[in-house]
Amino acid sequence: MKIALYGATGAIGSAIATEATTRGHQVTGISRRGSALTGDALDPAFAADVAADHEVVVSAIGPSRTDDDGTRFVDSVANLVDTLGDRRLVVVGGAGSLTVDGVRLLDTPEFPEIYKAEATKGAATLELLRETDDVVDWTYLSPAPVIQPGERTGSFVLGLESPVGDTVSIEDYAVALVDEIETRAHVRQRFTVAN
Repeated sequence: MKIALYGATGAIGSAIATEATTRGHQVTGISRRGSALTGDALDPAFAADVAADHEVVVSAIGPSRTDDDGTRFVDSVANLVDTLGDRRLVVVGGAGSLTVDGVRLLDTPEFPEIYKAEATKGAATLELLRETDDVVDWTYLSPAPVIQPGERTGSFVLGLESPVGDTVSIEDYAVALVDEIETRAHVRQRFTVAN
């Protein structure tokens, strides 16, 4: 399968690239600098050309914690949706929009203030996807509340709207995401993964 991977040089993006390549997929890594293909997810012509040449578009770009107010990140995902055509979009999401008893994690008193702005931007992209027309083929994968480098165990639990564990390794997150690309089990849905 031909996979376009925005944010390929980041920690999660590079793990996804490794996992997908190991399984025999053709991965085109894309970033604004230092990748196989240099380009910007905000550029409509570039994004349309990328989508036309791949079967799946993966957004592993993340909101900046310091550089902007989140407009660039949300607008980038919106542009990928607008230029997707009949391709599939899989988005590396955040944990802040997961809910417990109907309350988003980012709205709880325990949620770390340092991550609140970033989590709010991630939640906005999920809402953007949920508001798209039925023809848009998207999936949004939220990690457990803590995602960090670790081991590729291949042993994890999946859920939908609520956390199914406290942590997940970046490597197992990548396994779950590539599994989803291959199986299409959560079309037009958010799901989550934890070890």
